[in-house]
Amino acid sequence: MVCVIQIHEKPSLNNPVLIEGLPGIGFVANIATLHLIHELEAKLFAQICSSSFQDLAVTTETGGTRSPINELYYYKSRDGGRDLILWYGNTQALTTFGQYELCGRVLDIAEELGCHYIITLGGFKQEERKKTPEIYCAASDPETLKEALNLGAKKMVGQIFGIAGLLIGLGKLRGFNGFSLLVETLGTYPDANASRQALSALNKFLNLKIDLSKLDVAAEKTTKILESFGLVRSGTEEKKKEESQLRWFI
Repeated sequence: MVCVIQIHEKPSLNNPVLIEGLPGIGFVANIATLHLIHELEAKLFAQICSSSFQDLAVTTETGGTRSPINELYYYKSRDGGRDLILWYGNTQALTTFGQYELCGRVLDIAEELGCHYIITLGGFKQEERKKTPEIYCAASDPETLKEALNLGAKKMVGQIFGIAGLLIGLGKLRGFNGFSLLVETLGTYPDANASRQALSALNKFLNLKIDLSKLDVAAEKTTKILESFGLVRSGTEEKKKEESQLRWFI
């Protein structure tokens, strides 16, 4: 496998928290992390390409191309709080080996930057839409689980597929503490309401005070990106064939 990381800058961070925001069920993590990047004016410092990403490029209106990619951003707190590393992208890896490799490489970078805490985000697929979706959590250890439960989350029972689950497990083996927040969603479209719940929990935990009024803008941008890669259909649910292709989603 080939996993190439281009690092533009090595920031000096204060005890940062790594927040994972790759595509998954309801694209909850994707929308939330994109909104964080915009609201915090986070700076791009690394780009990741992998041979386990989709083998395509999407053309743009200007004649350029957009490829499957993951990106790392950083945010330095201005009020003495925790700095952040934001992991954003338009794809997860398509293979099990690729997922493990991707997690390992990102954990390498996070560790070098003094990070020892991880938060992963995702959707928890439900058959019924709720006005106020509930949040579920799982953690690396009992003490960290208490921190997640104090945010109003319930204990997750079952399996967490993809990066959202894998990163917590691999991080634990390397001395990282962390938890996963999964928000109820139908999972058939980019769910801004579920992302709002995830961000509300992050606001409380990290004392970020992020304005959520423009969250729909992040959802619209996410939808356009996903449509360009053929990952969602505008106005309709995905076909069964497409659902099987997206098995790597959270």
